[in-house]
Amino acid sequence: MINAAYVQGGPTLQPVTADAPGAMAAACADVGSRFVHVSTDVVFDGTTERPYREDDPTCPMHDYGQAKEAAEQSVARADPTAVIVRTSLLFGDATDPGPQALMVTDPAMTFFDDEFRSPIHVSTLAAACLELAGRPDVHGPLHVAGADIVDRYEFARRVAPLVGVDPADVAGGPGPRGTRPRNCPLDCALAYSVLETRLPGVREALP
Repeated sequence: MINAAYVQGGPTLQPVTADAPGAMAAACADVGSRFVHVSTDVVFDGTTERPYREDDPTCPMHDYGQAKEAAEQSVARADPTAVIVRTSLLFGDATDPGPQALMVTDPAMTFFDDEFRSPIHVSTLAAACLELAGRPDVHGPLHVAGADIVDRYEFARRVAPLVGVDPADVAGGPGPRGTRPRNCPLDCALAYSVLETRLPGVREALP
């Protein structure tokens, strides 16, 4: 089973994002089924000077990150053989660009030029998760993200053509201090060593 369900806020944040994954992991463990849980880079606080590794301590800064951290912990307790796939910002293509790209259509949006992530194409992430579903030898946290470290402003400019927006019309600037993780790229060296699925970055996918 692959669990990619989540909500980012509101009254269902706790039951859907934090609580349900542990229950699903326990149910899979009871019947001997493989469990792949999709988590996020924002379980980290973004204060490191290098990409985060799997063994770095989590320290989320906001409610969504805290809910995802709680989910990781409950999954690990319920099924130590499960794999927890930490990933980053997702993008698609012109037929299904994804919510990050759709944000670019809002002319009031400012995209942060001082917040760094490792975006990955949704089909690449899906392929990696499907591969991991058949790899019971891989368990615990695994970082699966794109090869490029880009700020939110560059990312927005690269996905803008997917939604018919001129990259020159995308606004960038600094983000608010102290409320969001600043530097959350993921070190995917372990994933490179165990996966056959390539993990290209956004600059390769959207040059």
